[in-house]
Amino acid sequence: MLKIQINESELWDENKQEFIFIHDHTLCLEHSLVSISKWESKWHKPFLSKESKTLEETLDYIRCMTITQNVRPEVYQCIDSEHIQIINHYIDNSMTATWFSSQRNQGGNREQVTSELIYYWMVALNIPFECQKWHLNRLLTLIKICNIKNQPAKRRSRNELMSRNAALNAARKKQLHSKG
Repeated sequence: MLKIQINESELWDENKQEFIFIHDHTLCLEHSLVSISKWESKWHKPFLSKESKTLEETLDYIRCMTITQNVRPEVYQCIDSEHIQIINHYIDNSMTATWFSSQRNQGGNREQVTSELIYYWMVALNIPFECQKWHLNRLLTLIKICNIKNQPAKRRSRNELMSRNAALNAARKKQLHSKG
């Protein structure tokens, strides 16, 4: 969870022709599958795309990320570029100690990733739905690990098998003090 401090400020409401006073506010944000689902249901396009988002779309995603209750809509108008930079850093954070040594299958799959597809992966891999509230990068790492662990074992070549068996036989001979 990320906490963003919004300092008190004064805004001008063009429609009502009056000033709006915003008190200090702490926004608690969570970048999760739930947040993405809310955003995609409003904007009708995938959040996880290479297409850049407008300021309006970005602020709306921050609204979708907000788990603080009863936040006045005007508070989001006080979010500045420094806040957005902090939020983007939080979104990009892996939130896990897991790393992958090789990036297999990179670029090969052109499937558009949407919240529904991620939910499908969760169902197919028997990942419990409470994980939908995890940081999204952590959830995607779990999905990737499940996919790797569910793959059939890699078949070894004949030379690898012979080498492994020779090593096992040598270890047994040594352990049993035998010549064969």
